[in-house]
Amino acid sequence: PTLYHYFGSKHGLLVALLNCYFGPFLENLRQSAIYQQRDITMTLERIAKTYFRFAAEQPEFYRLALAMMYAPAESEVSKTMYPILEQQYQILANGFLQAEKDHGNMRGRSNHYTITFLGMINSYITTHFYGHVTLTDESAYLACKQFMHGIFS
Repeated sequence: PTLYHYFGSKHGLLVALLNCYFGPFLENLRQSAIYQQRDITMTLERIAKTYFRFAAEQPEFYRLALAMMYAPAESEVSKTMYPILEQQYQILANGFLQAEKDHGNMRGRSNHYTITFLGMINSYITTHFYGHVTLTDESAYLACKQFMHGIFS
């Protein structure tokens, strides 16, 4: 009865939980993704560090979020998670769009870069959970360096 009193339903509890954790994270991500000084590498490194810190500080929640990201599309969990994923995607896509103005070889590819970069970040985090990599500032730097090599080559 207490759950229903405060949250209305299990779905209400899930929404409250997602907002509790993702609210501050999304604000940090917005700040990290501000494209400055015509330096896409620095911006991406800040973004990667933001994700890595969040996953390192909230490992159980991030594992749960990863599982929810891959829930069947028609499920209530997937529909609840979608707006949060969409916000992350839009924040990163906006950064790539801004960088296109300074880096001609990026034009028209911001959606692909966004998808690939998010995939890389979540691959690093998943690999961290299995003990194969540590989520440090250096690993964020190396991941972004490798990613940027693909853009600038």
